[in-house]
Amino acid sequence: METEIELKFFVSADFSGQLLRKIAQAKILQQSSKRLGNIYFDTPEQILRQHDIGLRVRRIDDVYIQTLKTAGRVVAGLHQRPEYNAELNGPQPDLTLHPSDAWPEHFDVAAISSQISPLFSTDFERQQWLIAMPDGSQIELAFDQGEVRAHDRSEPICEVELELKSGQTEALFTLARDLCEEGGMRLGNLSKAARGYRLAAGHQGDDVLPLSYVPLAADVSSENALVIAMEHALAHWHYHEQIYVERQALPALTEISHSISLIRQTLVVYGSMIPRRASAQLRQELTWLEGELDWLQEADAIQRWLAEKGHALKKLNARKSLVKQLKERQEELPEPDDILRLLKSARYCNLLLNLSSWLLSRGWQPFLDEKARERLAASAKSFADSALSKAWEELAEAFSEKRALSRADYLDQQARLLRNLVGGLCFASLYEDERREVFRSPWLDILQGMEDLRQLEPIRALQPDYEDEEDRRQIDKWLHRKEDSLLHAMDQSRQIGLAQPPYWP
Repeated sequence: METEIELKFFVSADFSGQLLRKIAQAKILQQSSKRLGNIYFDTPEQILRQHDIGLRVRRIDDVYIQTLKTAGRVVAGLHQRPEYNAELNGPQPDLTLHPSDAWPEHFDVAAISSQISPLFSTDFERQQWLIAMPDGSQIELAFDQGEVRAHDRSEPICEVELELKSGQTEALFTLARDLCEEGGMRLGNLSKAARGYRLAAGHQGDDVLPLSYVPLAADVSSENALVIAMEHALAHWHYHEQIYVERQALPALTEISHSISLIRQTLVVYGSMIPRRASAQLRQELTWLEGELDWLQEADAIQRWLAEKGHALKKLNARKSLVKQLKERQEELPEPDDILRLLKSARYCNLLLNLSSWLLSRGWQPFLDEKARERLAASAKSFADSALSKAWEELAEAFSEKRALSRADYLDQQARLLRNLVGGLCFASLYEDERREVFRSPWLDILQGMEDLRQLEPIRALQPDYEDEEDRRQIDKWLHRKEDSLLHAMDQSRQIGLAQPPYWP
């Protein structure tokens, strides 16, 4: 058995020139070019896929190699999967060639063997270089161009893969940073096999999903809880990045921003143990990316008001004028091509590479003293109790019933509430479901009210520009009516939220 450790990037067809310039500066130990034909097999019910197993037969000239890949990890484009290889006499698979411990427990290999058949194929030209890195590590760089095909459907393949053959994992990131220096590369979590399965299933695209609770075991350490939270956020990030690339859905970008919030808030929560200087560069770059996406709320609001030709504004005499002005403002916001360029930029790619490297190398460790190491090794549950109590004290003070909160006050507190709720995602799975949901529910309602208030801002910004006094008066009255209704509901939710007992001890 071998364990692949590789980074995968999606690139455009014209990337080869940029790649060859970079390779010319490297120390090349070997170089080759070959045509690879691969057939992937599964049962009609896709039993192998259900167990996260990939089975392929690859033909290289007249040699057939059967490969079995089992479940592994993918973090920010870094793939780690156990791999088993065996030589065949022809294109028909033989599952008995792999050791019994390669299969899941109680897996009926004989029954599966009788059911498998070709599901899809990948055919591509692979240019390959074995590169010697300055630290002595050796990395295989592959540039693949071709297609993945299932029945009558196909997609192009244009990828760069870096696989560590010997040496240190950090060497992978060093080479990747050098290659992406001019942009044009996007870290990919979808393997060729995953794309083939999607094609075979007639997949029409993934759904945008809300950020879920970080899955933690009851006995997890604080340090492992940190790693799991960050990996959870990165997986959510990459999932929605792929959705945006495929169909430019604004909600997918919003979910990326939520992933960034979870990472930043996780770093804040652990600030009592991990010095800020340990993550200073990461936090700086995360702040930069948040700034690149800070127009999303306005874009979402404008899209809402323009829906159905401004139907939501139908009670306003100035509806047509408002729709026209909102469209003009919408045209000033970043366009899909701008975002796609951002997702392929060197700075964006480097941020994801650095996050992944920081996690894999546990880059905070050199900054810790012995006391901090002991605290990180201790129970996450105990740490969570303390962290949630501290956050709750701050929230309760900010939303005290003694304060009458105006529209501006609520909007000023939106970032604090969002940080608190996102921070709660880090540890929520350590607590009893019902108590947790009862406690969080009114605060989620308040957050939704804040978002609804902010949705009014594009209209509020346009209202003073109207010369007709009656139009201004009508818009102002309309805004205040909606605002008063939201504030009343938020005040009620605030009273309920403050009265709920915490779900942590």
